[in-house]
Amino acid sequence: MTDAPASILLIDDHPLLRQGIRQLIEMENDMEVVGEASNALDGIRLATELEPDLVLLDLNMPEMNGIEALKKMREQEVSSRIVIFTVSDHEEDVVAALRAGADGYLLKDMEPEDMVLQLHQAAVGKMVISDRLTTLLAQALRSQKPQAASQPNFDSLTPREKDILKLIAEGLSNKMIGRRLDISDGTVKVHVKHLLKKLNLRSRVEVAVWAVEEGLHRS
Repeated sequence: MTDAPASILLIDDHPLLRQGIRQLIEMENDMEVVGEASNALDGIRLATELEPDLVLLDLNMPEMNGIEALKKMREQEVSSRIVIFTVSDHEEDVVAALRAGADGYLLKDMEPEDMVLQLHQAAVGKMVISDRLTTLLAQALRSQKPQAASQPNFDSLTPREKDILKLIAEGLSNKMIGRRLDISDGTVKVHVKHLLKKLNLRSRVEVAVWAVEEGLHRS
């Protein structure tokens, strides 16, 4: 991370929860809350205006839920890390959020110290998932794998795509991958698009789960 604190935007319709998260973050020297919104529309506007490093987004909000807000932010090319923060541990919510472009999924019942650790990880470009959801996520994606005829083929990738795949499996964002490989975010995005198509996978989360299952992240 740079010397500047990681900027965080909170989008949640519960004022007490926002206050609690803000107080947690204020105790950390390398993170700061730069904005708050009590609904999705205001949150989307602030995300585009502030361009924070990290957006912490509630899933269940009136008028527009977190999944729809997430999709709209990605459509508007908000490049911030976006982490869903919710009480829902339903498989369909987790998978829908990650497929819509979330960079993580955290549950609101986690301990404060765990929350701070996860925010640190998210702020430096790591994908964050609450511990008890990782097995659920792997099982959900495994059950939706393509048939054998269209199984992902690692050898179909170029050397650069293979490098990027391994870094995705480590949970790195496009920005962090670009820094690691000394290429631009845009170039990384193009490579990710190509490798998803070649592997017949729909999201970087599916890529990460598949790569870990195949042991490719260690090769």
